[in-house]
Amino acid sequence: MTLLSEAPVLVTGACGLVGRATVTALRARGLPVVATDLGSRANREHAASLPADRDLAWRWADLTSPEQARGLVKASAPRAVVHLAAVIPPACYASPGVAEAVNVGGTRNLTEAVVDHAPQARFVHASSVAVHGSRNPHRGLGLLGPDTPLAPSDLYGRHKAAAEEVVRAIATPWVVLRLGGVMTTEVSGGNDADTSYFSASLPDDGRIQTVDVRDVARAFAAAVDADVVGEILMIGGDESHRLVQRDIATGYTAALGMDGAVPPGLPGDPDDDTTWFATDWMDTTRAQEALGFQQVSWPRLLEEVREQVGWKRYLLRLVGPPMHALAVRRSPYAGTGRTHADPWGAVERRWPAATS
Repeated sequence: MTLLSEAPVLVTGACGLVGRATVTALRARGLPVVATDLGSRANREHAASLPADRDLAWRWADLTSPEQARGLVKASAPRAVVHLAAVIPPACYASPGVAEAVNVGGTRNLTEAVVDHAPQARFVHASSVAVHGSRNPHRGLGLLGPDTPLAPSDLYGRHKAAAEEVVRAIATPWVVLRLGGVMTTEVSGGNDADTSYFSASLPDDGRIQTVDVRDVARAFAAAVDADVVGEILMIGGDESHRLVQRDIATGYTAALGMDGAVPPGLPGDPDDDTTWFATDWMDTTRAQEALGFQQVSWPRLLEEVREQVGWKRYLLRLVGPPMHALAVRRSPYAGTGRTHADPWGAVERRWPAATS
């Protein structure tokens, strides 16, 4: 491993969407980083593609192995740990055992290694608003905050709630960041079938607070040193990111030039609290005050997508109609006669263990 100039920040899940951005944000603050993830071919290729940086080192480890977690912490001797490694929806629904081993077991292994081998290190943990469970916007529940009761509706929410409990119990400094809907301006080739199905199952009028991945990364980088030990902070974008699910679908596809590609979904049932998804708007006042991370508004994010796509938007207009027709046929509610969305029912039909 590269010899770093000073005690580094250890970042787990460093090859994921948030991980890549967080490594960049930490290096922008001049902090040395040990980045870790599974040693897959794709991850190793990603690491090899980065410009040479004397204060960025890579180590490959499987955190579900207590021995590998201990070896990682001992070798890194970190000043802080940013723990991002996780299996998220919908992938976690397809492999619930693996997801629990990573989301809960990996967190336990890593915290134990830190307590034993780097007790001075601050543990900055990535959690999710999923710990709060289904949120019916018609009930006047107010904004999500650190003190909002935990009532997870699915296995991912339960994993994150259990992992938070592990972190809050350690005898070393800790911080928990609960993330909203993380967005990126990186234009990919589109969603896989599972992600498309999952997205289409959500109520069109369900509330969600999104946040640009670069702002998430800024929050994690700031949390390494900020006066926030022992706090749970809500990480969402500014007020322009307080959206409903339909806003995301129409806004993003329009920015790509594919207006109308996503057909209207079903609304949630105002009288049934169990048929809403585990997202809502958040009170980010304290998090922004302490971490100063909110820089990318929702309109700016969409404008960056438009700029990135450029002239290809004119070609992508041709893709909209066939995508619309395909999405209608593949809708989780096609042929059901339903008038309201039932995301957990749709998820359970495809992944029976998701809510059990």
